[in-house]
Amino acid sequence: MNRPPSYTRRRWLGHGSALLAAATAGAPWRPAFAEGRPEQLRIGYQKSASLFVHQKSVGSLEKRLAPLGVAVKWFEFPAGPQLLEGLNVGAIDVGYVGEAPPIFAQAAGARFVYIGYDPAAPQAEAVVVPKDSALKTVADLKGRKVALNKGSNVHYLLVKLLEKHGLSYADVQPVFLPPADARAAFERGAVDAWAIWDPFLAAVEKQTGARQLADGRGVVNNYLFYLAERGYAERWPQVVKALFDDLGEQGRWVTANVRQAAEKIAPLQGLDVDVVERSLRRYPLGVQPLTPAIAAEQQKIADAFLELKLLPRPVRILDALPAARLAGAA
Repeated sequence: MNRPPSYTRRRWLGHGSALLAAATAGAPWRPAFAEGRPEQLRIGYQKSASLFVHQKSVGSLEKRLAPLGVAVKWFEFPAGPQLLEGLNVGAIDVGYVGEAPPIFAQAAGARFVYIGYDPAAPQAEAVVVPKDSALKTVADLKGRKVALNKGSNVHYLLVKLLEKHGLSYADVQPVFLPPADARAAFERGAVDAWAIWDPFLAAVEKQTGARQLADGRGVVNNYLFYLAERGYAERWPQVVKALFDDLGEQGRWVTANVRQAAEKIAPLQGLDVDVVERSLRRYPLGVQPLTPAIAAEQQKIADAFLELKLLPRPVRILDALPAARLAGAA
């Protein structure tokens, strides 16, 4: 069995360093601002961040930030934990991740704030098995190998699904792999199941006939979060507001034009249009500022990971909210 993640600061910063170097090749490592104004907004995104991918494809954020003299740079990461590493070491200024990565990152001392979230998307993540697998229920996973990205949103999904079906996290053998490696292991039968999110979920379902044992409905919320490096957010709120406004505007367009949006996004994600469309329909968009209620939901996840000894120390989610939001949380 793989050992559970022990996210001390040193080990966490070392995790995925090669992936980080590849994702940020050519990235400027000087501060992202010049005297009096920021030079750029560096955005970390994943294939699952379809709204960011859409914004990148149409250049809407570049147009919005041009009057401020701010350039936009885009850097792709394989998953949330690697993206958070990039945020922590100063390679990017903002990013978009699932529920778990910010918790592990905060436990490791990363300096960021939650700047927004999208509505719950429990159908956008699931545990899948090959179409001809003998496994029929989550309870059948006892003693089996389950691939997942360490510290990602599906880490919590797996914990809660096992709990719901009378198993503990210790009852399975987690195999920690990023999505591309997990897909390869899944297809060659090196693992029995895969806990994964969209669009990778939609792709493996359509392309291999993979079956869901369960998705997140009735078990997890699967909120998606927009994060910013704390210093950047505090120094350049006008840039963060422009990003937030553009996310709202483009999110409304994607929601009203799902098929057309999928056709724009698919080439950049390297996926079939039908796969991207299926994924978009499982990810409701509608960015909102983080509230104390949503922070409380995050706190439940942090407490669950601490109880499982997956975190090195307690995490207080409210410490990662912008000061303006804390007034309503006292």
